[in-house]
Amino acid sequence: MTRGRALNGVVFPRLKHVPRVEAAAAAASVGIAAALLAVKFTAYYLTESAAIFSDALESIVNVVASIVAAYSLFLAHQPPDEQHPYGHGKVEFLSAGFEGGMILIAACVIAFRAIEEMIRGPGAHELDWGLLLIFLAGAANGVAGLLLLILGRRRHSMTLIADGKHLLSDAITSVGVVVALLIMWLRPSWVWVDPIAALLVAAYIARMGTHLLSESAAGLMDHQDAADEKLLREILDAHVGATGHEPRICSYHKLRHRHSGRYHWVDFHIVVPSGLDVQRGHEVASAIEHEIEIALGEGNATAHVEPCTRGECAMCDDGPSHPAERTDGQPA
Repeated sequence: MTRGRALNGVVFPRLKHVPRVEAAAAAASVGIAAALLAVKFTAYYLTESAAIFSDALESIVNVVASIVAAYSLFLAHQPPDEQHPYGHGKVEFLSAGFEGGMILIAACVIAFRAIEEMIRGPGAHELDWGLLLIFLAGAANGVAGLLLLILGRRRHSMTLIADGKHLLSDAITSVGVVVALLIMWLRPSWVWVDPIAALLVAAYIARMGTHLLSESAAGLMDHQDAADEKLLREILDAHVGATGHEPRICSYHKLRHRHSGRYHWVDFHIVVPSGLDVQRGHEVASAIEHEIEIALGEGNATAHVEPCTRGECAMCDDGPSHPAERTDGQPA
């Protein structure tokens, strides 16, 4: 593969590799974020409310983050190549981290704007228009975020999950802004509610941004997934010992696993009776690898085979395991 071809696959992802439903979701997320950005800044222009400014500023983050998320989603689906033998899935963690960082920056700007308004005095007006526009924008964000979150969990996409959570959080901040505007609309003298609402929004989205950064760092540093660990050990434990499921093994160790986006990579060592020949040992390893890959959905499992060296082993006393067969009925 030439450098030019490799760069073309990375810098300009091929859309044919992306599932249509995910591509449509990513495109819709960008379009919705851009439309709501215009609505919220129109509301801010009409009202000059600090609370609405906080909501509108987060929408800028939504637009940028949605564009980055869409690109990352397309790139994550590109097949492995010579420069990226483990695929491109890690970019989903980078996308979530970028989104988290953008959210934290927005939180700081919102807090600064709220404090500035506290010092100079609130000046919000035309609150009826602000209420209507922010309510409509919040409802649209809530529906879009919920759909993205459901799709992301169904497709095991951290990018879609992060984007969905961000839109849902934006909807929640819009609810807070609507409540603040409603209070000021009913009690015009309570103008101090406006900057306080903006500070609360800043604190909320800062917490969300920190959480996204934490999840991104965990993925990039190959943090062990507790659910995967439980599943893998249940599968391997079921094959251990003379009473285990076929193909039987004496024991296993050095189990390691990590995520590359939605894709799982697993490696482990299995100990088999020393009397097994190379072919039989390969059959045992292949059958267990296949079982793990089926259980994980999208993944690759690699087993290293070792001979049993224990003097007293129930498996070795019972005789070598029978030739393994794959669960799909095909030879291992």
